[in-house]
Amino acid sequence: MMMTLNNGALRVDLKLIADMIEPGSRVLDVGCGEGTLLSWLGQHKNVDGRGIELSMAGVSAAVAQGLSVIQGDADTDLKDYPAGAFDTVILSQTLQATRAPKDVLSNMLRIGRRAIISFPNFGHWRVRAGLAIGGRMPVTDTLTYEWYDTPNIHFCTIRDFLELCRVLNIRIDTGIALDRDGGVLPMAGTGWLANIFAAQGLFVLSRNG
Repeated sequence: MMMTLNNGALRVDLKLIADMIEPGSRVLDVGCGEGTLLSWLGQHKNVDGRGIELSMAGVSAAVAQGLSVIQGDADTDLKDYPAGAFDTVILSQTLQATRAPKDVLSNMLRIGRRAIISFPNFGHWRVRAGLAIGGRMPVTDTLTYEWYDTPNIHFCTIRDFLELCRVLNIRIDTGIALDRDGGVLPMAGTGWLANIFAAQGLFVLSRNG
């Protein structure tokens, strides 16, 4: 039986993502963990939800809830999905852990009408201060691992992500910057202000043309 979650059980970025999902739509959650978001969407928005998760423990926990989740790797397995298979493809707090972010983004927008991405912002002022003053790799609320055991291999800033979207000709339909407490910050122009003060970024993307 699928467990019931209320909106308060979701992480801040997942709450925002959940609000963006259309009822009854087809959703793929890449790196879905134990299926927290998929479970909420199934209960409250009746989505046709599927998930991919690298961790077998995460897959087992999700399947135990009655969720349709398989073990898979965003870097290697997204290419096997047919074009246009989903309305929305989600990648939350996982982009920085992929080996080939460009290919992952391209495949997400090939198999989905739109993509929703959230990631920790390595340009946040606390991260910059930690490197400049402390001289060590930072550990923050959104970058929680030590350098020697982190799964994150491609740190990026909000401005880096905006540039990648430009290079890949990806349209940014919505950009949201979140501070440490989950408050929404302005996201305008080149994103320089958000790049300094946002702990994480969340973007809704679609194909140009």
